[in-house]
Amino acid sequence: MSDLLERLRGRGWRMTAQRRVVAEVLNGDHVHLTADEVLARATDRLPEISRATVYNTLGELVSLGEVLEVATDGRAKRYDPNAHRPHQHLICSDCGAIRDVHPTGDPLSALPAAERFGFTVSAVEMTYRGRCPECARA
Repeated sequence: MSDLLERLRGRGWRMTAQRRVVAEVLNGDHVHLTADEVLARATDRLPEISRATVYNTLGELVSLGEVLEVATDGRAKRYDPNAHRPHQHLICSDCGAIRDVHPTGDPLSALPAAERFGFTVSAVEMTYRGRCPECARA
Protein backbone atom coordinates (compact mmCIF):
# COMPACT_ATOMS: atom_id res chain seq x y z
CA MET A 1 0.00 0.00 0.00
CA SER A 2 1.28 3.44 -0.88
CA ASP A 3 1.97 5.60 2.13
CA LEU A 4 1.59 8.87 0.23
CA LEU A 5 -0.57 10.62 2.83
CA GLU A 6 1.80 9.74 5.66
CA ARG A 7 4.83 10.89 3.66
CA LEU A 8 3.17 14.21 2.87
CA ARG A 9 2.21 14.77 6.50
CA GLY A 10 5.77 13.93 7.54
CA ARG A 11 7.08 16.61 5.17
CA GLY A 12 4.79 19.19 6.72
CA TRP A 13 3.03 19.65 3.37
CA ARG A 14 0.10 22.04 3.76
CA MET A 15 -2.87 19.69 3.54
CA THR A 16 -5.82 21.67 2.19
CA ALA A 17 -9.06 19.83 1.48
CA GLN A 18 -8.27 19.85 -2.24
CA ARG A 19 -4.73 18.53 -1.81
CA ARG A 20 -5.93 15.86 0.59
CA VAL A 21 -8.49 14.61 -1.94
CA VAL A 22 -5.88 14.39 -4.70
CA ALA A 23 -3.52 12.50 -2.38
CA GLU A 24 -6.31 10.15 -1.27
CA VAL A 25 -7.24 9.40 -4.89
CA LEU A 26 -3.61 8.54 -5.67
CA ASN A 27 -3.01 6.47 -2.54
CA GLY A 28 -2.68 2.71 -3.06
CA ASP A 29 -0.78 -0.07 -4.79
CA HIS A 30 -0.79 -0.34 -8.59
CA VAL A 31 -2.30 3.15 -8.90
CA HIS A 32 -1.40 4.71 -12.25
CA LEU A 33 -4.11 7.26 -12.98
CA THR A 34 -4.10 9.94 -15.67
CA ALA A 35 -4.66 13.54 -14.59
CA ASP A 36 -8.20 13.37 -15.97
CA GLU A 37 -8.89 10.19 -13.97
CA VAL A 38 -7.57 11.90 -10.83
CA LEU A 39 -9.82 14.88 -11.59
CA ALA A 40 -12.91 12.68 -12.07
CA ARG A 41 -12.32 10.76 -8.83
CA ALA A 42 -11.46 13.92 -6.91
CA THR A 43 -14.62 15.63 -8.20
CA ASP A 44 -16.70 12.68 -6.93
CA ARG A 45 -15.32 13.35 -3.44
CA LEU A 46 -15.12 17.14 -3.58
CA PRO A 47 -17.33 18.56 -6.36
CA GLU A 48 -15.90 22.08 -6.14
CA ILE A 49 -12.30 21.03 -6.90
CA SER A 50 -11.00 22.60 -10.10
CA ARG A 51 -9.02 21.10 -12.96
CA ALA A 52 -6.25 23.65 -12.33
CA THR A 53 -5.96 22.61 -8.68
CA VAL A 54 -5.67 18.93 -9.61
CA TYR A 55 -3.05 19.60 -12.29
CA ASN A 56 -1.09 21.98 -10.04
CA THR A 57 -1.18 19.50 -7.16
CA LEU A 58 0.03 16.67 -9.40
CA GLY A 59 2.85 18.87 -10.66
CA GLU A 60 3.86 19.75 -7.12
CA LEU A 61 3.78 16.11 -5.99
CA VAL A 62 6.03 15.17 -8.92
CA SER A 63 8.41 18.08 -8.15
CA LEU A 64 8.60 16.95 -4.52
CA GLY A 65 9.50 13.43 -5.67
CA GLU A 66 6.45 12.00 -3.90
CA VAL A 67 4.73 10.85 -7.11
CA LEU A 68 6.27 9.48 -10.30
CA GLU A 69 5.10 10.67 -13.70
CA VAL A 70 4.95 7.69 -16.06
CA ALA A 71 4.81 8.32 -19.81
CA THR A 72 3.91 5.39 -22.06
CA ASP A 73 3.95 5.27 -25.86
CA GLY A 74 2.20 8.54 -26.63
CA ARG A 75 -0.59 7.90 -24.17
CA ALA A 76 -1.56 10.31 -21.40
CA LYS A 77 0.92 10.56 -18.55
CA ARG A 78 0.05 8.55 -15.48
CA TYR A 79 0.84 9.27 -11.84
CA ASP A 80 2.34 6.62 -9.56
CA PRO A 81 2.41 7.22 -5.77
CA ASN A 82 4.94 4.46 -5.14
CA ALA A 83 7.88 6.81 -5.71
CA HIS A 84 9.84 5.55 -2.71
CA ARG A 85 9.60 1.83 -3.46
CA PRO A 86 11.98 0.61 -6.17
CA HIS A 87 9.96 -1.09 -8.89
CA GLN A 88 9.51 -1.38 -12.62
CA HIS A 89 6.36 -1.27 -14.73
CA LEU A 90 4.54 -3.93 -16.73
CA ILE A 91 2.41 -2.27 -19.41
CA CYS A 92 -0.24 -3.79 -21.65
CA SER A 93 0.61 -2.77 -25.21
CA ASP A 94 -3.09 -2.92 -26.18
CA CYS A 95 -5.06 -1.13 -23.44
CA GLY A 96 -2.23 0.60 -21.55
CA ALA A 97 -2.94 -1.01 -18.16
CA ILE A 98 0.05 -0.66 -15.83
CA ARG A 99 1.15 -2.86 -12.94
CA ASP A 100 4.09 -2.40 -10.59
CA VAL A 101 6.54 -5.32 -10.71
CA HIS A 102 9.56 -6.17 -8.60
CA PRO A 103 11.99 -8.29 -10.64
CA THR A 104 14.66 -10.17 -8.76
CA GLY A 105 18.28 -9.11 -9.00
CA ASP A 106 19.88 -5.71 -9.30
CA PRO A 107 19.05 -4.16 -12.69
CA LEU A 108 22.14 -1.96 -12.42
CA SER A 109 24.37 -5.03 -12.41
CA ALA A 110 22.77 -6.17 -15.69
CA LEU A 111 24.71 -3.44 -17.50
CA PRO A 112 28.34 -4.57 -17.88
CA ALA A 113 31.03 -1.99 -17.12
CA ALA A 114 32.14 -2.06 -20.75
CA GLU A 115 28.64 -0.94 -21.81
CA ARG A 116 28.53 2.04 -19.43
CA PHE A 117 30.87 4.16 -21.60
CA GLY A 118 32.39 5.79 -18.53
CA PHE A 119 29.02 6.85 -17.13
CA THR A 120 28.35 6.68 -13.42
CA VAL A 121 24.90 5.11 -13.50
CA SER A 122 22.61 6.40 -10.76
CA ALA A 123 19.24 4.96 -11.76
CA VAL A 124 17.67 2.33 -13.99
CA GLU A 125 14.25 2.49 -15.64
CA MET A 126 13.00 -0.69 -17.26
CA THR A 127 9.57 -1.27 -18.73
CA TYR A 128 8.13 -4.69 -19.44
CA ARG A 129 5.51 -4.83 -22.19
CA GLY A 130 2.99 -7.46 -23.10
CA ARG A 131 -0.74 -8.11 -23.22
CA CYS A 132 -2.88 -8.20 -20.10
CA PRO A 133 -5.21 -11.18 -19.62
CA GLU A 134 -8.29 -9.18 -20.68
CA CYS A 135 -6.72 -8.08 -23.97
CA ALA A 136 -5.29 -11.53 -24.64
CA ARG A 137 -8.81 -13.02 -24.31
CA ALA A 138 -10.32 -10.47 -26.71
